[in-house]
Amino acid sequence: MTYDWSSRQVLVTGGASFIGSTLVDQLLDRGASVRMVDDFSSGKRDNIRARLDAGDVELIEGDLRDPDVSAKSVAGRDVIFHLAADHGGRGYVDLHQYACSTNLALDAILFRAALDAGVETITYASSGCIYPLYLQADVGETLYLTEDMAGAPGYDPDGMYGLAKLAGELTLKALHEEYGLKTASCRYFTVYGPRGVENHAVIAMIARGFLQQDPFFVWGNGEQIRNWTYVDDIVSGTIAAAEEIEDGQAVNLGTMERVRVLDAVQMVIDYTKQHFPDYAPKIELQPEMPTGPMNRVADNSLGKRLLGWEPQTPFADGLRKTADWYFSTKDPEQVRAIFEHMLTGRGEPPASVGAASGSSAA
Repeated sequence: MTYDWSSRQVLVTGGASFIGSTLVDQLLDRGASVRMVDDFSSGKRDNIRARLDAGDVELIEGDLRDPDVSAKSVAGRDVIFHLAADHGGRGYVDLHQYACSTNLALDAILFRAALDAGVETITYASSGCIYPLYLQADVGETLYLTEDMAGAPGYDPDGMYGLAKLAGELTLKALHEEYGLKTASCRYFTVYGPRGVENHAVIAMIARGFLQQDPFFVWGNGEQIRNWTYVDDIVSGTIAAAEEIEDGQAVNLGTMERVRVLDAVQMVIDYTKQHFPDYAPKIELQPEMPTGPMNRVADNSLGKRLLGWEPQTPFADGLRKTADWYFSTKDPEQVRAIFEHMLTGRGEPPASVGAASGSSAA
């Protein structure tokens, strides 16, 4: 049976983020009535400007840690896609542990408001950061993380960000079991794509090429393994989870491609040469910088089985699409003005020149 989104009143939290705004677009294409909430601490109005100008969506601007904002946002909604979070890339989540801890309060306040308002469904943007770090240390192991590897007895999530996401998952499971709320958690793995920002690895790599940086700095030893997953695939999986999962089940959303950081760097350099043929930077490793786990790749078989979902975009294709977008839309002076801040920060840097306005969004 096809899910009828045309009858659904939907809230997307963090709707101005690159994932959130892409989700809004796909929901509108399915006929949903969409409200979004964002505090614009890192999301961008440009991501949603066309939808706002066309009157396609309702926007509430505010911080969901304010109970009044949460109550206003969930009122009259059937379905919530909860993406809002204090979050950035690897540099941010490693160096801003307190900020990431505030997600515990954000989630609790929103979930309480949703329960009080009689919301039917909550689908939650969780993360591969919930998986125990001790499992992900051996780059030589062909590891695929399955959903049952998280939580007890080992725990050891990836910092306060991973801990808060795991707490969110467990809370939604309890809300289903104790109150009958339909819930699902989607564990996102290293999302990239158009509208992405420079504090995430793929966009940072593309930005280095766009700026023709030499040397080309690489955090860590470059041997880290990731499964970068294209944003359209993440969003289609998130919608499928809302349609198919009711019992709080968590599901991995990620490709099973194993990509070494240094190989991704070389792909970016090769792409950059198409625009700047003389570009031949020296690659310089920075082992002292935040790197995260050495070996993080999802097993997505549960998503295939429960959702009928699997990624459609190989990394080479998604990287090209993302680089095409970046090179065609960005101004080098504006990127140069924000780049160093964005490597470990989020949102608009202080006193930046021409930086875009910045969401609490994953």
